[in-house]
Amino acid sequence: MPSVGNETMTPPLPATIQFTKLNAGGNDFICIDNTTGLYGELLASDHLPAFVRALCRRGLAVGADGVIFACEQGDGGGVDIVARFMEPDGSEARLCGNGTACFAFWCLERGLVPGPGIRILTVAGTAQAKADPERPHRVTVCVPNPRNLELCVDITIRRELKRVHLIDTGVPHAVVFVDDLEELDVLRLGRAIRHHERFQPLGGVNVNFTQILGEGRIAVRTFEFGVENETLACGTGSTAAAIVSAILMDWPEKYLAGQEPVTVRVRGEETLRIWFHCSPERVFTDTCLETGARPVYEGTLHAEFVRRLLGEGED
Repeated sequence: MPSVGNETMTPPLPATIQFTKLNAGGNDFICIDNTTGLYGELLASDHLPAFVRALCRRGLAVGADGVIFACEQGDGGGVDIVARFMEPDGSEARLCGNGTACFAFWCLERGLVPGPGIRILTVAGTAQAKADPERPHRVTVCVPNPRNLELCVDITIRRELKRVHLIDTGVPHAVVFVDDLEELDVLRLGRAIRHHERFQPLGGVNVNFTQILGEGRIAVRTFEFGVENETLACGTGSTAAAIVSAILMDWPEKYLAGQEPVTVRVRGEETLRIWFHCSPERVFTDTCLETGARPVYEGTLHAEFVRRLLGEGED
């Protein structure tokens, strides 16, 4: 970022910033329209992480599990729109399942993309989404093919052996099976696994504690990096847990062939549905999740608040 003397120049912005707050599956997100380049200098500046951190603070600002910027619109080359996903800690996320559902619903509702389907370019690749024409708040998101499945990895946490299962569903996830989610200290154990040295080459992992409820039915609680806390849901984490559960529990072929969804109950009391196809060689394709996406409110960041964010950083 350019500077004058010892003063850091902040990017010029409109006096106020328009946004929409949405939630899906228990996660909430702030969507901001930059398709005209209105906030381009902010997105290109070193000030962006501090701006996002301040905006996501609950009780002190809007509060959210992340901020999503709509960027360039497609030119017919296989992508309808480019999205940038920002974590509450100011880092950039490769992908977010429930965030993609919110973003897709918002883009279609605003007419940024004609629909009914939408192809979204993310850091993790192209995600596709489509709203149900009869139930427009139900959005199906198809993510880039999951990869790097690694089952039965044993690690030591506070002198106790823990078995985790790894898979990348757009971002790296660890799946840990437990008998009772209600009695679990998700914050303590999730943080320890997320920061374990075994996963630092990946930049850490999201941790999905998973309880089997029956054939094709699971419940999940997730500790998310970037948020650095438990969230009410995680779309890519639910997808990871569904895939690992179907394989390790030896569920019928209909789940592995994408004929029947795995249902996932999340902390936000929502139920997600996950479809995927797993070949005998454990190559994954056609991986999609269905969740509910709903707008909460539209708002305008007050001019004084914007000036404070840009002028005082995190004070």
